[in-house]
Amino acid sequence: MNLKHLAHWLALAETGSFSRAAEKLHITQSALSRSIQVLEDDLGGPLVDRVGKKNELTPLGRSVLERARRIVHEAQELKQGAALLQQGGMGSLRVGLGSGPGAMLMTPWLKYMAEHHPSVQVAVSRGSTELQLMQLRERQLDALVVDVRRVATAPDLNMAHIVELRAGFVCRRGHPILAQFPDQVPFDALLAYPMASTPLSQEVARIMVDHYGPRANPAHMTTLQCEEIPSLIDVVQQTDAIYLGILGAARQGLASGSLVELTMDPPFRAGALLALITLAGRTELPIMSVFREFVARQLTD
Repeated sequence: MNLKHLAHWLALAETGSFSRAAEKLHITQSALSRSIQVLEDDLGGPLVDRVGKKNELTPLGRSVLERARRIVHEAQELKQGAALLQQGGMGSLRVGLGSGPGAMLMTPWLKYMAEHHPSVQVAVSRGSTELQLMQLRERQLDALVVDVRRVATAPDLNMAHIVELRAGFVCRRGHPILAQFPDQVPFDALLAYPMASTPLSQEVARIMVDHYGPRANPAHMTTLQCEEIPSLIDVVQQTDAIYLGILGAARQGLASGSLVELTMDPPFRAGALLALITLAGRTELPIMSVFREFVARQLTD
């Protein structure tokens, strides 16, 4: 067994066709058939059932597929990383960011790379944590920065805990609730206004209910919801909506005085536990260390 045979097998499994796989690999169908036969001999059984024009994976083929994909991808990454190191390069990086990390990291990260590493290809994607985890596992992304409370632990994931960022309630300066409650705001007073938030984890929902009772369940309390915190902050600055989320994402407005953090009665003590997540065992390119250091510097209250 060698990597070439595994790569040929992957092409066949992914295209479902000997002719399309051979075309993709730039080899003849007979050469591909011989390669698959050698792999089947090595593994002790058929990997694909050839039924007329259809090719279906056997149980052995299905069990081999994911491990073969990992082996081939890791070998490709190792080769690419070695070549980059010899050439003094850093590689490319595709990262996925959750709602809070996206608001705090996306623009500063792109600006930092443009200024300090202009030749490195970087891509940032946004989306639900579930979608980004799938993309990470399929190697469409190299790393995620998300709220770890929304991720189930798994042996194929490395979770490097970075920081716990404080969350709170924020409104615009001049909001009527500030005149009504200049010192401390009772939770029930918030319910008279639209509540703007990203989708929150079950853990945060539990903390909310423990703090303020069943009416604080975000599933019922939140009236304006989206993954893009900058859009939520814009709405809060222009209306009587109140933002619930990571305070660091509203840092600019709080610093300028256009936004005000509400002092709650009783005090609100919750936050987002952010982690940088990568695939276990995956070869990392040099640019990943730059991203790790940048994230650690940037994600602070």
